[in-house]
Amino acid sequence: MSVAVKLRAADIADYFIWLANDIGSFVSNLKLQKLVYYAQAWHLALYDCPLFDEDFQAWIHGPVIPELFEKFEHFGWQPINSDVHPDLPDAIVKHLEEVADEYFSCDAYLLEKMTRAELPWQQARGDLSVTEPSTTIIRKEWMQKYYNAHVEEN
Repeated sequence: MSVAVKLRAADIADYFIWLANDIGSFVSNLKLQKLVYYAQAWHLALYDCPLFDEDFQAWIHGPVIPELFEKFEHFGWQPINSDVHPDLPDAIVKHLEEVADEYFSCDAYLLEKMTRAELPWQQARGDLSVTEPSTTIIRKEWMQKYYNAHVEEN
């Protein structure tokens, strides 16, 4: 599946915010970053192309897209309560539903722990301590290779 429509990370974020609102759940900025990360990672692995162009950085609390973080930073650790209406192609919605089925029930801290335990974040961090800030890009090639190796497990 190639993405004919030019998507942004914010489009994917809107889907997860909409989903939280729709099912009476909530999503924090921390959790949102990880859901968007997994959506990108699995899209790279399954379809051999990125879902969107923005890059994740290897922040202390796991993968983060700075622009997306800044957009929702004013919510702090609270649930994001934006009124969003994502308009995505059916194939993308199907992919995001699969990601949500796997990860949406996880809380933000578990998702943080999971992404930090995985090789792409660790590669980007290199020898940095887990408490040292970083803006190093988590390369899409690393994500694709790592998750491609785990496709059979899911």
